[in-house]
Amino acid sequence: MKRNITIFILAWAALAVSGFASYAQGPAALVTDLYKQHDAKRSPFFQTKSRARVDKYFTKPLADLIWKDVTTRGNEVGALDGDPLYNAQDVKIRQFAVGKASIKGDAATVPVTFTNLGKKEKIDFSLKKVKGVWKIDDINYGGGESLRKWLGEG
Repeated sequence: MKRNITIFILAWAALAVSGFASYAQGPAALVTDLYKQHDAKRSPFFQTKSRARVDKYFTKPLADLIWKDVTTRGNEVGALDGDPLYNAQDVKIRQFAVGKASIKGDAATVPVTFTNLGKKEKIDFSLKKVKGVWKIDDINYGGGESLRKWLGEG
């Protein structure tokens, strides 16, 4: 009986810690998780089944823009006609890396670098801490291009 209680307590503690870790993840971990979901075909982009999947990663204003784009376009291509995580329609990714977050108060920037079809690329994720949780507020592609701009804001 004592062994069963110990196993139960250890299992409960592991669940509590893993739940806290995902809730309290840092900005680079959030960006890394977004790419992992993308690679596992569970990206929040281009899906209309779960608003919660969008809200998990993005601030409310950006999540609203993303959700509006995917739910109001009908059979047409929306504002996002390529992969927003790689700023490309065709991808063959090599040398992918999520960099260290630069944090200033409740704002952070996370650089992502990779080579796509032989060309070196850098994307900067701008994040904000909202109610103690990091959320992506924009994705900056360089040259004045950003996810917000593509979605009609900015």
